[in-house]
Amino acid sequence: MWRALAFVGIVRMLCAATVQLDSGMISGVSGTSAAVQVYKGVPYAAPPVGNLRWREPQPAAHWEGVRSADQFGATCMQSAPRATTTPPKMSEDCLFLNVWTAAASANDRRPVMVWIHPGGYQTGSGSTPGYDGEALAKKGVVLVTINYRLGVFGFFSHPELTKESEHHASGNYALMDQAAALRWVQTNIAGFGGDPQRVMVFGDSAGSSSIANLMGSPRVKGLFQRAVGESGAWMGLSLTPARTLAEAEQSGVKIAGALHAQTLDELRATSANDLVKAGRAGGPVIDGWFLPEDVGTAFAEHKQNDVPLLVGSNKDEGTFFLQPTTAEKFMERARMRFGDQADAFLKLYPAGTDEEASASQLAAFRDELAFVMRVWARAQTKTGHSKAFLYYFTHQPPPATGATSRGGFGSGATHGSEAQYVFGNLLPTRAWTDLDHQVSDTLSSYWVNFATNGDPNGGGVSKWAAFDDQGSGRPMVLGDQAAIGPAPNRAQLAFFEAVYEKERGTER
Repeated sequence: MWRALAFVGIVRMLCAATVQLDSGMISGVSGTSAAVQVYKGVPYAAPPVGNLRWREPQPAAHWEGVRSADQFGATCMQSAPRATTTPPKMSEDCLFLNVWTAAASANDRRPVMVWIHPGGYQTGSGSTPGYDGEALAKKGVVLVTINYRLGVFGFFSHPELTKESEHHASGNYALMDQAAALRWVQTNIAGFGGDPQRVMVFGDSAGSSSIANLMGSPRVKGLFQRAVGESGAWMGLSLTPARTLAEAEQSGVKIAGALHAQTLDELRATSANDLVKAGRAGGPVIDGWFLPEDVGTAFAEHKQNDVPLLVGSNKDEGTFFLQPTTAEKFMERARMRFGDQADAFLKLYPAGTDEEASASQLAAFRDELAFVMRVWARAQTKTGHSKAFLYYFTHQPPPATGATSRGGFGSGATHGSEAQYVFGNLLPTRAWTDLDHQVSDTLSSYWVNFATNGDPNGGGVSKWAAFDDQGSGRPMVLGDQAAIGPAPNRAQLAFFEAVYEKERGTER
């Protein structure tokens, strides 16, 4: 009996574990495993509402007593939030983060992994079940997930906002939120047993693109020491030019016009729901302050946050986005986009039939994104002192249980499919095999190693050589097994190299 009572007492103690933050005391709850403590819905900044809408995030208010951190905070405003088991409410008051830790004390100084979620800068949250951090915490890290402002709340530019700003800039509020969360980590993570000198940011898709932009911003210096990008760089998922402040401002003027708002006061008085309906705001802006210049230029001039980098893409990226096309449409788009390079493109990606065009569409999306990630890795190796590591994910997850075919939509090693393996969250929506669990253990081990030492190697996983674009340029192929493999589709990568050089005015 006394043992049972003692066990209950330990569990209660774990459930009530408290941590002192700069803003006050919080109490967490135990995870599925009593060894893991979870702190949900922790505010890292003041609610960006009212007069704080479209401003830099401000410090969270102090509170007295112990704040319970047992429920996820609200999801940031969005038009189509990703489904969750128990979806939280949406609100502009959404600047929360979540922490998972298995540290025995604040003296453990474990490496920290900070996840920046995907969603095209328009949707998503840090509380999605697939991003539960318990499995990674059990592997020895402190895991943090964050919310950040989305869509028109995160990337709205307008001439009057620029005029109002002491930095003469507007937009990039989402990136400022991410930086604020990283400052919170620097200040508070030691209380959870984390090491503020070993912080790794990692993200997928828009989260990955965010990280590339954070590396290019002088406002984020010293806030993280390693970076992992999964399928997305500063130019996005393709060779897309960055938006200028003038372009972003004009987009904002159109949104304001649709809302019949004449002043900033009227815009800030507009309901959050009406703003969501008014239109999409694009992504990062070269605003002259948070992003003083194109991130590619920052790398070329050795101005980036020089940290070890691990990046890559997947074999079947395009199945997440693309539906079958016709030969006519595919060739028309190719000629509109590539101009005098279109014939070379269509030779590599033929469109003799509709079926061939659909297959070429998927292949071109895959290869362009693979090139984008190589550009990032190459930029780091050319202009930084830290190493870069490149991967190519090819393992095919089993199909979703009960799912019906949608012409291959989302099939194979699709966009974002490696994230579930990294987190070790193989949710019961698929018929996972022992091989899937082995792949998950391998990927999560590489990521944890990288967070720990700035190098993915160690602990019995296959040797991963640093990226060397001047040498073989071979990536680590993360398939059913992990092994260094050939660079995929060299001729196709060379085509996108020519496109990239032309767009940047650096043709040889």
